[in-house]
Amino acid sequence: MPKGSDLFVTALENEGVDCIFGVPGEENLDLLESLRTSSIKLVLTRHEQAAAFMAATHGRLTGKPGVCLATLGPGALNFSTGAAYAHLGAMPMILITGQKPVMSAKQARFQIVDIVASMKPLTKMTRQIVSAAAISSTVRDAFRVAMEERPGPVHLELPEDVAAEEVANIPAIAPHAVDRPVASAAALDSAAEIIRTAKRPLVMIGAAGNRPSLVDLLSDFVARSRLPFFNTQMGKGAVTGGSNLYMGTAALSEGDYVHEAVDRADLIVAIGHDTIEKPPFLMKSAGGPKVIHVGYQSATVEQVYHPDFEVIGDIGAAVEGLAARLEGKLSPDEGMLELRQRILARINDRAEEDRFPPTPQRIVHDVRAVMPEDGIVCLDNGMYKIWFARNYRTHVANTLLLDNALATMGAGLPSAMMAAMLYPNRRVLAVCGDGGFMMNSQEMETAVRLGLDLVVVILNDSAYGMIRWKQAVDGFQDFGMSFSNPDFVRYAEAYGAKGSRVSAVEDLVPTLEAASADGGVHLVDVPIDYSENTRVLVDELRNRRPDVELA
Repeated sequence: MPKGSDLFVTALENEGVDCIFGVPGEENLDLLESLRTSSIKLVLTRHEQAAAFMAATHGRLTGKPGVCLATLGPGALNFSTGAAYAHLGAMPMILITGQKPVMSAKQARFQIVDIVASMKPLTKMTRQIVSAAAISSTVRDAFRVAMEERPGPVHLELPEDVAAEEVANIPAIAPHAVDRPVASAAALDSAAEIIRTAKRPLVMIGAAGNRPSLVDLLSDFVARSRLPFFNTQMGKGAVTGGSNLYMGTAALSEGDYVHEAVDRADLIVAIGHDTIEKPPFLMKSAGGPKVIHVGYQSATVEQVYHPDFEVIGDIGAAVEGLAARLEGKLSPDEGMLELRQRILARINDRAEEDRFPPTPQRIVHDVRAVMPEDGIVCLDNGMYKIWFARNYRTHVANTLLLDNALATMGAGLPSAMMAAMLYPNRRVLAVCGDGGFMMNSQEMETAVRLGLDLVVVILNDSAYGMIRWKQAVDGFQDFGMSFSNPDFVRYAEAYGAKGSRVSAVEDLVPTLEAASADGGVHLVDVPIDYSENTRVLVDELRNRRPDVELA
């Protein structure tokens, strides 16, 4: 007779799962044995947090839940940051943890933590499986919930006696296609009329507009409507390039050059804006542009976001309907298109400056130069994220992965590893600060063991640079932000990877090219000059708008 763990693995195979990331423990041994004889590959990571980041990135890039595995207690708790990363970032994921037997307590309360309770605020659903007979239906429900809008993580706890329980063979429940509700024709008619009567409409694409299934539909909407657009950080790369209507990315909440377009607009069509992101613009209670919210769900009303009209339903169907109603009936505002040239010119200012250590603008410029259009750049979290959000141009959807929701450090390397596994024929590059890299640097061994082709750029300033910058901007003394680093070249080599160090600004492009061409895992140590943070992001912008609080 099959065991509960056999039914569990069969249910995962039924959902199309081909890979699980994690660190198993004693309470997972029955499940591990069932996996051994299955079609599912187990990718052993060096920390549960990295496994969760990889599973979440799988969900982000494919739209199908990634799956990760940990034991009870400390292993399960190490999933917490990854669960929050997926929950705030709307990435479908299944987290599986073990637990002591529920029908006996031979080890008393050793290692037992109420993981179901701890996961409740971090997931869409968390459930302990108490009967092997319930496994098939529970797994099917978990995947359904994880993939429904708004997508996110689901946690399942499988106690070891339930996993070991012999049970009649209960067939897995087949997934079925789901049609999402669509906005009414009346709502689309009204929204189209509002857009047609606006003098200077502007589209904003947010995090919920950046789904793999929406790429073609959103790209078609931009092409047919001819509406100028900008995006939030997590909306960046939602459409394919080449429209000449892109105005920029809102890396700050106000006062940046792209906000000149926001100020000029009399209407903003916010497609898929999710207020988990740091605000891309601050909506005023009086004055300023009107806002139409196009989303899977009603807008969350916030102090800085309270739309005037909403189109609620499947975003793909909504933008398709709007495109049909707007095509050929709009002409881009000439002033907005002239402004586009000025915004992009200012963003590209000093991008080829040859000082050393290189500036953030130069690093972004050089990374863009070596990455093909379909190459994927995965960012960790640090000061450089603002520069990549502002300055890095994407031409193919989902080729710049950043996190503007939980904005956790330590996710850059694991997310790049997942991208390299999914797209082995595309160039993948991780950009990490020295602080964020060291939070999951042990996964270099995992990347080498998996035989990935991956370049990891370490931006080295021997400090927690973003908070150090904010400390200075707020007038505090420089304190508590600096540290020493290992020799990153030798550190990479200790894991069996290759390492390089950039010692002149003109060496960055050839070093990155050589690392990519050579294959395997290659770490590149790059010093960075962050003095531009103050010159551009404080002094220059504040001189333009002295009333704005830059953040």
